[in-house]
Amino acid sequence: MPCLNTLYAILRPESFNEYRLVKFDVVVIGAGAAGLHCAAIAAARGKTVLLLDHAKRPGKKILISGGGRSNFTNYFIEPEKYICENPHFCKSALSQYTQWDFIALVEKYNIAYHEKTLGQLFCDDSAKEIVAMLVSECEKNKVNFSYQTEVLKVGKLDDGQFTITTNKSDYICSNLVIASGGLSMPKLGATPFAYKVAEQFGLRIVPTKAGLVPFTLPPELKDPLALISGVSMPVSISSDTASFKEDMLITHRGLSGPAVLQISSYWNSSENISIDLLPAGDFSAELEKAVQEHPNSQLKTFLGNLFAKRFVDTYLNLINFDSVLLKQLDHKQKNFLTESIHNWKVKPSGTEGYRTAEVTLGGVSTEHLSSKTMEVKSCPGLYFIGEAMDVTGWLGGYNFQWAWSSAYVAGINVR
Repeated sequence: MPCLNTLYAILRPESFNEYRLVKFDVVVIGAGAAGLHCAAIAAARGKTVLLLDHAKRPGKKILISGGGRSNFTNYFIEPEKYICENPHFCKSALSQYTQWDFIALVEKYNIAYHEKTLGQLFCDDSAKEIVAMLVSECEKNKVNFSYQTEVLKVGKLDDGQFTITTNKSDYICSNLVIASGGLSMPKLGATPFAYKVAEQFGLRIVPTKAGLVPFTLPPELKDPLALISGVSMPVSISSDTASFKEDMLITHRGLSGPAVLQISSYWNSSENISIDLLPAGDFSAELEKAVQEHPNSQLKTFLGNLFAKRFVDTYLNLINFDSVLLKQLDHKQKNFLTESIHNWKVKPSGTEGYRTAEVTLGGVSTEHLSSKTMEVKSCPGLYFIGEAMDVTGWLGGYNFQWAWSSAYVAGINVR
């Protein structure tokens, strides 16, 4: 039998350094939410695991999430709250590892948490607790870490094993898990690495774009609204295919807030969005009541009882409507105001893009992956998990839950 170095010299691809070779059962690339969880799960099964990342520390996106408190999951996880070419794909993973499983892990570490709204769960203290928990799970199961490590090349040998060439060392493994995320928030180190690996192995990439991201507005809307930036209000906001009822925030660049972030994932650049500024009320009925009871009141005084006063003057200017006495409004004007309040049509000029996007829509097509294991059907031993693939959840802990669930099913199935 030839010596080890000679054997790998025969098997290795060009530039692979057999003298620095390190062998693992599993190599996970990406020390974010999905990568940390997957590495810990695989290592708990007795697998030798290496976790690589180009950053100086793990979990950077976790640390800034939820305003630094990490919206780590949601009580109401459902497959219908995920966007994917195949709407059935996420069902298996979400059922194999549920929100209750991750909550149990959080409780095991005595991390205090609370429900903020709509089932969204946040740490009482800091997102650092979630990162520390995941790192602890890795450490107790003897995961090997390598930070500030640049992956230069990925290859596959004739015997089915994978090779990873880095700026520090060369590795060989039976299972390669890509958990390097998507393109959102490049300041945190986001790269298209996962897509390049996928294309290398012949996988299709669903076109990507920024998701859960603020809208930018054309100058005729942006400039006047910028003067009242900071105004927030409950709205119902709709695109051609979806609708959300949450808060909207006016910013100096455009529109943000939970409602806007949600609808952005469904918006196409050719369409308007419709904003109901009074989703819990009937503007027509409120107006008729005010006309009867306070006919000599100014329109803007009436509107100031429904909306922030800073917003009223700006909005009347935007819809080219003068403030008059309520009794002066005719039937046509009342209908116009009602339509404007309940169906304000806005056409964004775009979004703020990946710079502020919380997630990436699109990614590695799920047609190539097993929904039960996240393994590439045509390439045994290769897995994609988390944001790298074409699965995107709603705002509110859904994307973290996808990270946990997809990581778990990959971790329990690596060989």
